Amino acid sequence: MHYLYLAVIAAVVLGVIVGFAAPGVAKELKPLGTGFVNLIKMMISPIIFCTIVLGIGSVAKAAKVGKVGLLSLGYFLMMSTFALAIGLVVGNLLHPGAGLHLDPAAAAKAHKQAEGGEGTVDFLMSIIPTSFGSAFTEGQVLQTLLVALLAGFAVQKLGTKGEPIRRGIEHIQRLVFRILAMIMWAAPVGAFGAIAAVVGETGWGALRSLAVIMVGFYLTCLVFVFGVLGSVLWLGARINIFTLLRYLGREFLLILSTSSSESALPRLIAKMEHLGVSKPVVGITVPTGYSFNLDGTAIYLTMATLFIATAQDQPLGVGEQISLLLFMIIASKGAAGVSGAGIATLAGGLQSHRPELVDGVGFILGIDRFMSEARALTNFAGNAVATVLVGTWTKEFDRDRANLVFSGQAPFDEATLIDDHASDPHEDRDEDREKAVARV
Repeated sequence: MHYLYLAVIAAVVLGVIVGFAAPGVAKELKPLGTGFVNLIKMMISPIIFCTIVLGIGSVAKAAKVGKVGLLSLGYFLMMSTFALAIGLVVGNLLHPGAGLHLDPAAAAKAHKQAEGGEGTVDFLMSIIPTSFGSAFTEGQVLQTLLVALLAGFAVQKLGTKGEPIRRGIEHIQRLVFRILAMIMWAAPVGAFGAIAAVVGETGWGALRSLAVIMVGFYLTCLVFVFGVLGSVLWLGARINIFTLLRYLGREFLLILSTSSSESALPRLIAKMEHLGVSKPVVGITVPTGYSFNLDGTAIYLTMATLFIATAQDQPLGVGEQISLLLFMIIASKGAAGVSGAGIATLAGGLQSHRPELVDGVGFILGIDRFMSEARALTNFAGNAVATVLVGTWTKEFDRDRANLVFSGQAPFDEATLIDDHASDPHEDRDEDREKAVARV
């Protein structure tokens, strides 16, 4: 498995070379990256369902689950506010877009992107699936989350009668993670295709013309991750942010190559459980965080909005900035793992509040793919930190286990992605029985 991730790094480098050397050929390689991300997304719904049902089903009291959920949502709201404020401050200091002359020809493309935006009521209604099965087929994380919560509480209420169901779902989870481990072997191919395509499409032109907002955005994300998240993680759990991010290094590489935090969601669930966070906390915090803990997206929306308004000589007042961006944060819920979802939210928000600014969205499309990577990496880091913190605050975090994992004494099983450090007592009896039969 170590060679697999070395191959991913080599594929990224090769993709960049091909993108610059043969842009026409590189653009045709985009389906390779899209196909790999789609394979990962195919596994998201069953993994979330199994994880949440097993987590809630193993808890004796429903109040405990509610406590974890409320604590998680409160933390997500607080951190999103911090990210929003930081993005506004940096954007107003840098004044990105000043002096630029935007091309109005991009308006049509931008208006098309704006069609992806939705209102608050539409967002809330979209959480309810049309049927029990459609929650698994439509690829909506929040729909899967709702169905999984209902199923988990149902298994919990069944008590001992629900134990066979719980064990059956446990076996399904093992199968799902095994399939995911097989899919991961296609990661180098997907990374090569995705990187080659984006480099072939953008080249150096877009990077040079928009260097200020790109550099400013990346630096802001770094300050937020290592300054804000690092401080909160140390104060709340006494864990060094560098230690946690090093543990999740392969997941960051996967996100960097695919530009989608959703591609690493299943591995985050498995690794957080392996680290020592309990199943209920992981099962509730991680999927919920992917819809509500959008730190990177908040920073992106603030800075991109200020860039577009300034570039068109129509700067926004402080009141306008806050009202518009709060709308965008609400509209972006549930799209954290989708590559390019931020641009649709940005265009949709401008279309609703300041239609005359939508034309400017077309100019930022050239580098949105690169900014999408920073969004995804920041969102992922925020969800990892949130999981550890919520686990610590609810006393559902095994610190001794975490120390073993961080020191390398309890390595993560890359072949199965399943945490077996706490073996099932039923399995222990089965193994003892098999050994006894073998001796006879």
